[in-house]
Amino acid sequence: MKYLLLICGDGPAYEAMLADPDFLPACKAWAAARGENLITTGGLEPPADATTVRVRDGEVLLTDGPFAESKEVVAGFSLIECASREEALKAARTHPVARHGTIELRAVQP
Repeated sequence: MKYLLLICGDGPAYEAMLADPDFLPACKAWAAARGENLITTGGLEPPADATTVRVRDGEVLLTDGPFAESKEVVAGFSLIECASREEALKAARTHPVARHGTIELRAVQP
């Protein structure tokens, strides 16, 4: 089954990740350890650079920036394939972001 790990954090958590010199090497090591189970992973540009798209009554509404204000933002993602939820949880709890931010684990619908 596929699982999406949403990499989240608030401002201080994001700053802590960037200040940690071992953070990026740890993320690369985590990804390498997933082997064939890692489908893809990536970081996201900040919410301030987002464009929100909505269509209401046939009218396209574009808004610069995030749709909702939030303390935590989605900063990245990893898509993994695991035999069980327990295996996916193990991958999530060993992700370096879990030390500073939040990992939201979601099963991908078949």
